Amino acid sequence: MDCKITSTEVARQKRLSGSALIEAIMAIGITAMLVLTLFTFMFFSGKSFAALFNYVDLDDVNRVAMDTLTRDVRQSNKVTASTTNSLTLEDTDGSSIVYTFSPITKTLTRNKNGANKVILTECSRLNFNLGQRNTATGGYDVYPAATPATCKVVNVSWMCSRSIYGRAENTESVQTARIVIRKQGT
Repeated sequence: MDCKITSTEVARQKRLSGSALIEAIMAIGITAMLVLTLFTFMFFSGKSFAALFNYVDLDDVNRVAMDTLTRDVRQSNKVTASTTNSLTLEDTDGSSIVYTFSPITKTLTRNKNGANKVILTECSRLNFNLGQRNTATGGYDVYPAATPATCKVVNVSWMCSRSIYGRAENTESVQTARIVIRKQGT
């Protein structure tokens, strides 16, 4: 028995092989789109997790720095010197505690008895401002202090930031505080 392929069968096989090629191209395209979508989702998820980690870590570091600074100011006898980037306090034992902000290294350093400790890093700006209380009885307003000798209140503010993939975006932490020196008379 001889088997002959007629022209209609050849045309049918060519059509089927052509549709298989189209199906393969479509499958590759759909797979590529799914992989691209998955990659994009992973990239933005990673960026979000990095931002969240930065927020939490900056908050922890800022809280420790603020607690240290607040404790030292509240327990100090007086402010002995101040600029916008440094604050010198007289501690209860008569020694000096010096806080110095370096805009170049972006750090806040605490120095007591020659022991330096960096308490804040990645700080893009920091300001110390001195204030004095209203002399009227019952007044709680704060006015700029003319000298460290008249200082009763220390205002401090800073901003720290970190970068995600080389760009500082949405990872800033701004801290401000008004700290009253407790030991000095009103």
